Amino acid sequence: MDSNTFYHQSVLLHECINQLKIIPDGNYLDATFGGGGHSKEILKHLSPKGKLIVFDQDEDAKRNLPNDNRVTFIQENFRYAARFARLYRMKLDGVLADLGVSSYQFDTAERGFSIRFNAELDMRMDNRQSLTAAKILNTYSEKQLSTLFEQYGEVTNAKTLAKLITSLRTKMEFKTINEFKQAIDGLIYGNPQKYLAQVFQALRIEVNDELNALKEFLASISTSLNTNGRLCIITFHSLEDRLVKQWMKNESFEQSEMQLLTKPISKQLKQILKKPILPSEQEQKQNPRSRSAKLRVAEKI
Repeated sequence: MDSNTFYHQSVLLHECINQLKIIPDGNYLDATFGGGGHSKEILKHLSPKGKLIVFDQDEDAKRNLPNDNRVTFIQENFRYAARFARLYRMKLDGVLADLGVSSYQFDTAERGFSIRFNAELDMRMDNRQSLTAAKILNTYSEKQLSTLFEQYGEVTNAKTLAKLITSLRTKMEFKTINEFKQAIDGLIYGNPQKYLAQVFQALRIEVNDELNALKEFLASISTSLNTNGRLCIITFHSLEDRLVKQWMKNESFEQSEMQLLTKPISKQLKQILKKPILPSEQEQKQNPRSRSAKLRVAEKI
């Protein structure tokens, strides 16, 4: 097994390549480089004239860069992708974004992403930023905590959990995963693994401003696409998928009837598939983390 496979097993790999409709001399963007599996496959379909820009805010992802002069690596959040495409004066023939947290990040204990390990409550995808999960738990107000647990984790007893956290931190400071898990143990509702996963998801989304980053990316990337250029996005939870679905369909993040009736005057995208592509049964068996993945595809008009 090579280092890239260890870092992250690429989800819906061949489905993504098929939907990108790669032009050999074209320009492509892998907005979430990670282990580089998708990029490696895109490069196989590009000629020596083809170009690939790859984005990843995680410095560790640099280890997976191929020795290939067609690749430009940018260590930034993908929310800035359209800005950099303009900077390089590059129009894109295809864009791919895999929104999943990499297996490497989940499996590296000190990154603080997983409930399986004891480590500092970190969860930063970009270690250059200051906000951590610990800082959120120790400084956010009860209302702020309740809102993020409810909205980002769909935690059943979000208000009660927020109240407990703000009460406990008057006597202690939350520093490690185990300390936090033990502190809230009496409030865990239903399946403990699922409950903690929802709480950790909410914290991770807040630490990395994931949903706002996705909105900024979606709202700006169409301007960087050539006509007939493809936008392929893999989501892993309902919050992301809802945003991607709404944007590809209406080029709006609102669900109100008024928004649906007043669609943008000049749409830039058309949906290629009404329903998302899901991993095959075989892929789900080989890579259990792919089970919640959904691939949605749109094309620049």
